[in-house]
Amino acid sequence: MTPDRIYNVLFLCTGNSARSILAESILETEGKGRFKAYSAGSQPKGEVNPYALKELAAQGYPTAGFRSKSWDEFAEPGAPEMDFIFTVCDSAAGEACPVWIGHPMTAHWGVEDPAVVEGSEVDKGRAFAQAARFLKNRISAFLSLPLSSIDKLALESHLRQIGTMEGASIKQPKAS
Repeated sequence: MTPDRIYNVLFLCTGNSARSILAESILETEGKGRFKAYSAGSQPKGEVNPYALKELAAQGYPTAGFRSKSWDEFAEPGAPEMDFIFTVCDSAAGEACPVWIGHPMTAHWGVEDPAVVEGSEVDKGRAFAQAARFLKNRISAFLSLPLSSIDKLALESHLRQIGTMEGASIKQPKAS
């Protein structure tokens, strides 16, 4: 990893309507030009969840230009080559992914799906706020890694550890 380059990061989820959209906007902003963030889904819903956009706006993150799209777009010739791919939902982590050009580093950063929360507007808003907070914490930890000076094995270990931070939707086995 070189210090002067921009790293491409893809966040994957099943529907690409909530968590992956939140993560894309947060990293695009917090990465301060060092990262280009993307998101996609294995079975895209075709629209971005309005609560995701509402939460991004409430936190001061960009909300324009997002769309729910298939991960196939990123496996086609001419697609940006990814440096990192993070799954943010448990079902996408277990699916057979496309073959990614360049063999990016991958990790699972599962967060419970705020879009399945039922109840009042307040309950739904709280679920999206919590998902955004958990994703922002993971992204902040990722941004603090010394990408240009850390070896690949250590970096992969750190990326997996980030996925076990508060709010992890499934507990991952500890490396031995």
